[in-house]
Amino acid sequence: MAASTSGPDVKPERKVFCVKFQREMPGLDEVPFDGHPLGQRIYDNVSKEAWRMLVEQMKMIMNEYHLHLGTPEAQE
Repeated sequence: MAASTSGPDVKPERKVFCVKFQREMPGLDEVPFDGHPLGQRIYDNVSKEAWRMLVEQMKMIMNEYHLHLGTPEAQE
């Protein structure tokens, strides 16, 4: 039998007005960069889909330029 997707333990999906797509979309599940004001702004204004796209773009850039985030040069 399949697991139920409704019930007392399931929270309704949080919606945000996404700054990238300019429409209401599902928001992130948790605040990125917890404790930093930018993380809260992202949580309040960026959709899951826009955040996923940004992460993929960041991966492509890091791979293209052979960046290793542990080095001071890459962190600049």
